[in-house]
Amino acid sequence: MAQWIFAFAALALTCTARADTVTLANGDRLTGMIVKSDGKELILKTDDAGSITLQWPAIRQVTSTALLYVVTPAGTAVGGAVTTEGADLVVTPSSGAAERIPLANAPTIRSQSEETAYENSLHPGVLQSWQINSSLGFALARGNSHTTNLAIGFNATRATLHDKLTAYLNSIYASSGLVVAPGVAPGVTANDVRGGAMYQHDIFARAFAYGSADFEYNELQFLNLRSIWGAGAGYHVIKRMDTALDLFAGANYTRESYATGIRRNIAALTVGDIFRHQLGKTTTINQTLDIYPELSHLGEYRFALDISLATKIKTWLGWQSTISDRYISDPIPATVSNDFIFSTGFNFTFNH
Repeated sequence: MAQWIFAFAALALTCTARADTVTLANGDRLTGMIVKSDGKELILKTDDAGSITLQWPAIRQVTSTALLYVVTPAGTAVGGAVTTEGADLVVTPSSGAAERIPLANAPTIRSQSEETAYENSLHPGVLQSWQINSSLGFALARGNSHTTNLAIGFNATRATLHDKLTAYLNSIYASSGLVVAPGVAPGVTANDVRGGAMYQHDIFARAFAYGSADFEYNELQFLNLRSIWGAGAGYHVIKRMDTALDLFAGANYTRESYATGIRRNIAALTVGDIFRHQLGKTTTINQTLDIYPELSHLGEYRFALDISLATKIKTWLGWQSTISDRYISDPIPATVSNDFIFSTGFNFTFNH
């Protein structure tokens, strides 16, 4: 029994010794575990009040005997016990001399778990750091009308500090099972599938190189497959948490195969943009534009435009509307130049 009492007392003393203390400017003292700080705010996890966010101007003293990682002005992380002395943050490692970091430099502080998560974010696995959005819209009519409509959307993004991989898929299917008007034959009235992927790798802070592949099938355009392989370079014009704008240019090779027997091999230039903006706390707009001036047939061109607007209802559920437009200046006989898709429906979000 005495052994259990001794073990419990030792554990209690250890927990007490490892408790971080934050003294506020008004003299109040808070104890808990420092989670992280961006130099402006400090997050302290307490047993009674949960996580508390404190503003640094309201903090007089910080003391932590647990291991914390502090990022120096040079960008390196120093681990050790942390305390404040005047206008400096003093980091004392388990071995070696203490290092003083001016609080005016707004140093970043991370706990052991936060440091591990940060290190993992620098070199995530292939299946990590994915954000996936999918949408589904469906309509069915039976009676005087006999129609079926299905719209599917899919977007996936994997972004790290120096590269980004995006993939997308938009599909619409519509059919009419009855002759609903003179001259209107029953059957498939729309069957279009569009998808692709783009990989970006930063060369400098703002400049990046990219490679892309896009594919399309369109039954009513007699298009069995259009594949577009492109590469080039771009520039991050805007790179903020709420707004991002990338401009890019390069070249592409396009191969088209039609059910009528027509085959096309086209060399073209590529110019375009990728735009994302956060509207408030729940709504996001995404837009991509690709313009392909043809080199094989001067004067001819194609463009692809995709716009989506997603609003969150819950963390994983939302409502999404998507516009997808494809234009070709020299369509094959018996087809039109422009194909336009508008779809709306539920949006499902997953993070991994």
